[in-house]
Amino acid sequence: MKNTLPYHFKTISEYHRFRGLPKPEHPLMSVIILDNIRNLPTDGQSSWIFDFYSIALKRNIDATVKYKYGQQTYDFDEGIMFFIAPKQVFSVDTQGDYKLSGWMLLIHPDFLWQSPLRKTMKQYDFFSYSANEALHLSDKEETTIISIFQSIKQEYTSNIDKFSQPLIISQIEVLLNYSDRFYHRQFITRKIFNHTVLNRLEEILKEYFNRDSLLECGIPTVQSIAKELNVSPNYLSGLLKSLTGQSTQQHIHEKLIEKAKEKLSNTNLSVSEIAYTLGFEHSQSFSKLFKTKTSFSPLEYRRSFN
Repeated sequence: MKNTLPYHFKTISEYHRFRGLPKPEHPLMSVIILDNIRNLPTDGQSSWIFDFYSIALKRNIDATVKYKYGQQTYDFDEGIMFFIAPKQVFSVDTQGDYKLSGWMLLIHPDFLWQSPLRKTMKQYDFFSYSANEALHLSDKEETTIISIFQSIKQEYTSNIDKFSQPLIISQIEVLLNYSDRFYHRQFITRKIFNHTVLNRLEEILKEYFNRDSLLECGIPTVQSIAKELNVSPNYLSGLLKSLTGQSTQQHIHEKLIEKAKEKLSNTNLSVSEIAYTLGFEHSQSFSKLFKTKTSFSPLEYRRSFN
């Protein structure tokens, strides 16, 4: 069975009905044990859109099940998490029926109304990842995450009173902060993959700035670089920050300034000509960036070699 249009769920109750689950205890949030979801005959690819946040820990992922967030495939293994913000598209590609296992937390933005977390939720980078990098967990980390899910579920299934919502929100924040910690650990422990990405980034930037057609192509963007590396822009910048202390944009600017210095010191091209060959439409923009990065104007830098 192949669904050509995305399944679009505007409410958490709609999703519960679709999955054959009991009505949620709260209309704006839900804690689901994925083992309770019935098998669905979803042979082929189906796409999904939620109008609410989804935080899931999925275990024992069948090798025939492929998850996509945006256009990239997650590299799932046992004990992994992924995070989806409202209105984002994700896909499941399956071969026959499959069984889910793990936990899922669904949170409508209105549940966070008037709480600080409503404003800071999307500041967690993993909500904007459209890449192939799910969060891998060690056994100890998985135990920690599951215990938080259990705490949220305990409060969720208790009698609702004026303390329920702020307590659940505080536990959600704990879950997000632990996830953030584990993501940063992942950047460190997966060094082989990370340094492969870094090496490839250096190759791509070198190729870009050695092109004669840079004026036509323009300065490389964070989005274009991430696409060539098959990762999301936010994942790439997060990785680079972890490894080098610089964002992708800063890396691009660093390579651009290196090329500009080379042209200023080794050619007789004017500043305007150099700016154009580096992909700038206006030489003033180039001069401003150069001075910001070096504390010298292009002409001052050139004169230092005379």
